[in-house]
This record gives sequence, structure tokens and C-alpha cells, in this order.
Amino acid sequence: MSALAGLGSLGGTGLLLTGGEAVGRVAPVVGGMLGLGGVAVAALPARVRMRRELRRRWRTWALAAPVFLGSLFFGGAGAAVLAAGLGLIAVHEYARMAPEGTAGAERRVLAAAAVVLPLLAWLRPQWLDLRAMAVLLLAAALPALLSGDHTAGAARAARALFGLLWIPVALTGLVLLGGTAVAVGVAVALGDVGAWCGGTALGRRGPPARPLSPLSPNKTWAGVLGAAVATAGALAAAGAFTPWLWTAVLLGCVLGDLLESMVKREAGVKDAGSWLPGFGGLLDRIDSLLVALLLAMVVTL
Repeated sequence: MSALAGLGSLGGTGLLLTGGEAVGRVAPVVGGMLGLGGVAVAALPARVRMRRELRRRWRTWALAAPVFLGSLFFGGAGAAVLAAGLGLIAVHEYARMAPEGTAGAERRVLAAAAVVLPLLAWLRPQWLDLRAMAVLLLAAALPALLSGDHTAGAARAARALFGLLWIPVALTGLVLLGGTAVAVGVAVALGDVGAWCGGTALGRRGPPARPLSPLSPNKTWAGVLGAAVATAGALAAAGAFTPWLWTAVLLGCVLGDLLESMVKREAGVKDAGSWLPGFGGLLDRIDSLLVALLLAMVVTL
């Protein structure tokens, strides 16, 4: 049985039974962290180089957290709407980074999948099996096949299939994982904060300062240590800690950012967008969440 087939039977049970119960458990933690963060960034002295940037990021967090938790509070319906909304924006940003002349038809395929897959995950999760994988493969190749592209058709199909797995398929985890999706989302968010704190405190010299990959020289092993501590604490606070889920979330935090950096470097852009204050585009904010959701679905089957 394929991974998607197993996901179809998950039905939102996960480690936490319902989205509403999970939101009720993590809301005080998130509120407390936002409160402490707001006080901290407000108290930053003017000489701190990133003061303005950190304040913009905090304001974005303060708006995004209620949207994320509020949507998942309403269970499968709210999660499906959230996943579809995030997916439509994310695939638009992804398609914009595709080579010129290859984004139009593939963008429509990605956008359709961004809406249809979360709805299927909510209404017909049993349909997400090997048949769905076959449809995704054909949908990714169809634009190049119909246009008779014999020069870049394989690359276009591969790019579309990668986008389908990276964005719409990953976001179905918001529906299929139920309350566990709440824990994963909060853990990824705090993992990013932990990575920044770890890199700032320990990433100046020595082995912890070594970069993880040339794709993102600012991402160091010190940041991984910080993310490891923060994600473990967040999952424990949500009542969802297991070694496997923690590993999935930590790998999402580490590899998600590098994955998007690879895509952006190939496209020759710094950010996926410019509309999200303090972060750039939506993909710049949810890159780690996408990988973490995929891996979380794997380890919770």
C-alpha cells in the first residue's frame, strides 16, 4: 500500500484526537510565546541591527497564529479551507519561479490540485491511494505532452510533479493528521525561532558555526541544535511528543528551508514573494512546514 493509501485511512486521528482539542491545548502556549516575544521586540534598543525586521516578523506571527489555529479548530472543514488557501498562494509563487514560458499550464494543474486534494482529504480520504498517485503523475506530464514539447517536456513534467508533492500533497496533512497537524505547525514555528536563537548564541565559531549546506550559508549546526530543543519542547507542550514525530518535525525545519533555497537559487531570486512582512512570500514562511507535514504523515501511518 502506498503512503497516500495509508493516509486515506488515517482520518484525522493522529496523536491528538481532534483539531479543537489540540488547539485548546496549545493556544495558551502560543499566546504566551507571542506575549513574551512582543515584550522582547518592543524592548530592543535602537542599536540592534535587526530590530525593525524582528518587529515586522512578530506582527506577522501575531496575525498568522490565530488564522492557523482558528482554521484547525473547526476540524476537517477548516483544515481543508486553510490548506486550499495556502496551496493556491504557494503554487502561484512556485510557478513564478519556474523558467519563463513553462509556468502557465503547469500553474493551472498545481492550482487545481491545491483545491481538490484537501477537499478529497476531508470528504473522501479513501480515494487518496495509488490511483491518486497515477493521476498526479499524468497531470504533471499532460501539459508538456499536449503541447508536444520535445525540448524541455521532461523537465517541465518533473518540475510540476515536484511541485505537486511539495505543496498540495504536503498540505493535505493539515486535514489528514487532525490534531497532530496543530502540534506539527506550532513545533515548526517554534523550531524556526529556536534555530535563530541557537545560531545567534552558538554559531559564531567552532564546529557549531559550520554551515549545513552551500545553499544557505547562514544555516548552521548551531541552528539545528536550537531547533532540536525548541521542537521537542513544543511537541511535549502539545502532548504529541514521540521520537519519530520529533525527528520528522526537526528534519522538516532543517531540510525545508534548504529545499526552498535550492529552488530559489535555480530561479535566481532572493524570496518567493514580497507581500508577507518580515518573511518575503508565503513559501518563505511555510517551506519547513511542508516537509514536516509530509514526514509526519509518513511516521504516523
